[in-house]
Amino acid sequence: MWKEFKAFAVKGNVIDLAIGVIIGGAFSKIVSSLVNDIIMPIVGVLLGGVNLTSLQLTYGKATVLYGQFIQTILDFFIVAFSIFMVIKLITKFKRKKEEEIVEEKAPSIDAKEELLMEIRDLLKKDRVRQEEN
Repeated sequence: MWKEFKAFAVKGNVIDLAIGVIIGGAFSKIVSSLVNDIIMPIVGVLLGGVNLTSLQLTYGKATVLYGQFIQTILDFFIVAFSIFMVIKLITKFKRKKEEEIVEEKAPSIDAKEELLMEIRDLLKKDRVRQEEN
């Protein structure tokens, strides 16, 4: 059982997942700080100093913290947008790298090969003319 677990744990996918979770946790802290320390104070100023997290509705003994809910929704959209931008940036760099690789792999044609290709094309044209007549 230990050998099976060890084989499972060192598979590439499990390690990649673990790294993703750790980086995601750190990224979450960065985005939370961005939302709480930078964006929400600006939103509060734009809304006339309103702090969304303090918005609540009390009905009897129950308190509905709809300000917290609105804050959580804003956090979600900011996190989703941040992740979208990071993935877009990574995809852009990947495409650029793939294009460079394709350019490097493009076969170089020397003068002899180019001349032979021209002769081939001329022979094809001549053959087509003969078949038409």
